[in-house]
Amino acid sequence: MINNNLFTIYEVSNILNVSTNRLLNWIESGRLIPEIKGELPEIRYNKEQLINLKGVEEIFNTKWDEELNVFPNRPYTTIELFSGAGGLALGFEKAGFEHILLNEIDKYACATLRKNRPNWNVVEGDVANIDFTSYENKIDIVTGGFPCQAFSYAGKKRGFEDTRGTLFYEFARCIKEVNPKIFIGENVKGLRSHNNGRTLDTIKDVLSDLGYTIIDPQVLQAMYYKVPQKRDRLFIIGVRNDYADKINNFSFPSPFHRVLTVRDAFCKGELYDCDVPNSEGMEYSEKKKDVMKLVPEGGCWKNLPIDIQKEYMGGSFYLGGGKTGLARRLSMNTPSLTIVCSPAMKQTERCHPKETRPLTVRESARIQTFPDNWIFAGSKLAAYKQIGNAVPVNLAHAVARRIVAFLNTLD
Repeated sequence: MINNNLFTIYEVSNILNVSTNRLLNWIESGRLIPEIKGELPEIRYNKEQLINLKGVEEIFNTKWDEELNVFPNRPYTTIELFSGAGGLALGFEKAGFEHILLNEIDKYACATLRKNRPNWNVVEGDVANIDFTSYENKIDIVTGGFPCQAFSYAGKKRGFEDTRGTLFYEFARCIKEVNPKIFIGENVKGLRSHNNGRTLDTIKDVLSDLGYTIIDPQVLQAMYYKVPQKRDRLFIIGVRNDYADKINNFSFPSPFHRVLTVRDAFCKGELYDCDVPNSEGMEYSEKKKDVMKLVPEGGCWKNLPIDIQKEYMGGSFYLGGGKTGLARRLSMNTPSLTIVCSPAMKQTERCHPKETRPLTVRESARIQTFPDNWIFAGSKLAAYKQIGNAVPVNLAHAVARRIVAFLNTLD
């Protein structure tokens, strides 16, 4: 719980997930007047002014510490598909889960898992080739961030069979063969609105037909769960029907008591006990570097001189829209934008706040809340890809703790 009664404009901006410019506009319009006025860094808001705003009371009165002290009654077991570099698996391990099998097709991600956890049973290869029937009724939970390819919604109304040939089908097949108490599917926020919601409806229908009661899918914003990053993930959770009468015992995690920033990721403090270690990273071309030097901390292409804007943006300059990911420099005072598979792509720029260069491998990993001793196998580009595709460890840990609490009630 937050004890300090005064909050900087940056803290309020992060809690409300609005820009400081919008807060300045709210000051001018009288919508939200700070306790202490002044120049941008000196502005302070009183806790009482904020507590009734949407989402703020939940942060001020969070149960995070209480949920942190939930431990499993026994070693709960998992099978995880599409494991990647281990963000979800590591979060569940921290909550006390025992991984019985992890499947991943990418050889570098598998090498990462084996390098960091030699005791994990990492099965490399196509999930379609794995028979899960030997695990029937022996596993507590099946998890996986299945990639969501398009599939037929009308089809022949065969439900599960209509999704054959997709990775979701393999996720559902694993659930069907294992018959776990719970499953967790993790995906991008856009799945909720894909094809006007019909894709998600089909997924829910298929999983319901397998004998599960679906908890209303929720999009969790990682920045509220001790992750210094704006990253939204959709969680689809199902409980086997013979435990459905206990479903009201489940709740999604409470938020952390504050929103962490890039400074928290890079500097010794609440998140890490030392400054970010040196590591390999990409570099800009001299031409790109000359452009990025002109972008202020927290700025983007819109902060460039107009002639350089036109040259850098090309035809996109005249198309309108925000495009604020282009020539974007992060800010130490806010959470990072979503970490992607390459920190120097033109459309999704992730320039260091103070230095004119892309984020290093370790900086990117810290923003995803991987521990510093988690080593990524393969080339520099392979490491960036693994990090960009991962579930933030602390977000996974927060969700896993609520699953532990729920499983404790079942036993």
